[in-house]
Amino acid sequence: MAGFRNGRGRDNRPPQQQPQQAPYGYPAAPPPHPQQQWPQQAPQSGNGGYGEPEYFGDPHGGQQQQQHYAANTPGHTQMFSVNDDPYGDAATYDAGAAPVPTGPRLPWKALLSGIVMRPAPTFLQMRDHAVWGPALVVTFLYGLLAIFGFDQAREEAINATLSTAIPYVLMTGAGFVVGGLILGAVTHTMARQLGGDGSWQPTVGLSMLIMSITDAPRLIFALFLGGENGLVQVLGWITWLAAGALFTLMVSRSHDLPWPKALGASAIQLVALLSLIKLGTL
Repeated sequence: MAGFRNGRGRDNRPPQQQPQQAPYGYPAAPPPHPQQQWPQQAPQSGNGGYGEPEYFGDPHGGQQQQQHYAANTPGHTQMFSVNDDPYGDAATYDAGAAPVPTGPRLPWKALLSGIVMRPAPTFLQMRDHAVWGPALVVTFLYGLLAIFGFDQAREEAINATLSTAIPYVLMTGAGFVVGGLILGAVTHTMARQLGGDGSWQPTVGLSMLIMSITDAPRLIFALFLGGENGLVQVLGWITWLAAGALFTLMVSRSHDLPWPKALGASAIQLVALLSLIKLGTL
């Protein structure tokens, strides 16, 4: 009986070594194993300390390599500051930003001669520059003389008194300016609808210059021969085709469009010029 009172004959294991009985329906937990303490030894570094590997050169090189290794291992994310670019100095595309000018602004003499002699590089260089000064002046002067290229309008202007003819001529010049602005805006809108990305100021200004410059040969002969003359009519068709080619080239360079879409964007303005000016029906 004393043996039972002293715990003899029972399980003499310490209480912490006794397996715990799991609740009903759950698997029993495995018995704990005593932890083995192993001595931790690290190789001695060149600086006399333990626990740090030896790196030649930069004393902080080991820390940088450990950070680089940790940043490129699965489960770790490399952190960058706000001004750091992890992809280098690569240029990014910014939609809706203002385009970078392709060249310096041409003076008015080089602009007018470039439209006739070298239209492609001229339109490309001026695609981001407004040309309001040359466009308004040239179109207004063209409108002042255009009235004398039509037979009926010329007779009315010649037979009218000076006080009546001057306002009539000035109003005609202003009308050509307004008409050029409207037709240029239509061309720009059509180019935008077809996927163009050009600015409206260069497109409208260059379209006004093209309209005025291409009709100059027909107008010179019409001043002396009349608008109904056969030679003037032939020149009207030839200059109209030249205007179509320049309009297509200008819209293609200014809006980065292929030539079929550029021609389609200029179609309304070309039809208006043909019916109102080239054929003498104004």
